[in-house]
Amino acid sequence: MRRSRPNDDPEAIRESLVGILTDFAGELEGADLRAKVISLIPAFHKLRDLGCSLIPGGEASSARERIIAYLKRHPRIVVDGDELMVVSGIAEWARRVRELRVQFGWAIYSGVTFRDMAEDAGRAEDAQEIASLEIALGIPLARIKPDQYVLMRDDQDRGAAHRWNVLNEVRRKKVSVTDKIIEYFRLNVGEEITGEELKYLAKDKKEWARRVRELRTEQGWPIATKNSGRGDLAVGVYVLEEDRQSYEHDRRIPDAVRVAVLTRDGFKCVRCGWNRSMLSPADPRKMLELHHVRHHKDKGENTVENLVTLCNVDHDEEHRRPHAEQGDTTARPPHAPA
Repeated sequence: MRRSRPNDDPEAIRESLVGILTDFAGELEGADLRAKVISLIPAFHKLRDLGCSLIPGGEASSARERIIAYLKRHPRIVVDGDELMVVSGIAEWARRVRELRVQFGWAIYSGVTFRDMAEDAGRAEDAQEIASLEIALGIPLARIKPDQYVLMRDDQDRGAAHRWNVLNEVRRKKVSVTDKIIEYFRLNVGEEITGEELKYLAKDKKEWARRVRELRTEQGWPIATKNSGRGDLAVGVYVLEEDRQSYEHDRRIPDAVRVAVLTRDGFKCVRCGWNRSMLSPADPRKMLELHHVRHHKDKGENTVENLVTLCNVDHDEEHRRPHAEQGDTTARPPHAPA
């Protein structure tokens, strides 16, 4: 049965609880087991009331609101599920945590999320990202338990409710995990998508992270992460920057090389100077791409020296130019040989 919100006086609730437990001393002397159990029920209710009262009703009136209020006071700190059980005051606190994650857009990671990230870290760049995350959290990811949680960001994703409906529509389709993931990305171009969403979309199958990587590195979809050069993104967040695939020969540029080129070029197009701070709905320039000075078909390599940063408009223009005119000095990286 649903119980009303208790008053916000923790001391009054504590005194009431002490009184109940004091009276229970007499029940211990009796032989009636059921009488003992029934006499303890008010104590359980009072304990829940006491946990709820720790966060004032004016700040949080529901279990879900109390959970997020508690996590917001402890961002990027590992919190035990038992703590959330206490402040929520309900038995179904874990369901409320999931609702906060997938329906209300709060970046709450569980030990399961961190374990999946660690298990899927197959590249050196992944290992570096995991190491940075462990330093920030102060604990190895493998030691975070399934019923422990971390609020990774204290800002709410306001578009999550709409994406939740879209997510379930795509999730029900009888297609491959890869097809579901790219369809969901294409329905949310430019929006930040969390690993939690993608895991749910894949029906908790572990290969979702690998499929995202394949979409980016093998199929050329511009799915950006913190590790691929988008320093403004949080760990575990993905963005499909544009609804188009990269040129086939640009798809296998290693992330380390990609980041080095972007850093060298100041994260801006070397031809027009565009960068992400200039992003505008009316501007066709939406993303930065890497262009081969010596074309791939001419044995140009995926090296820092042979790559230059262009916006998507200038990159397309470069590829439309006659081959004899391509590779002039305006498209060369700084200090590249003529």
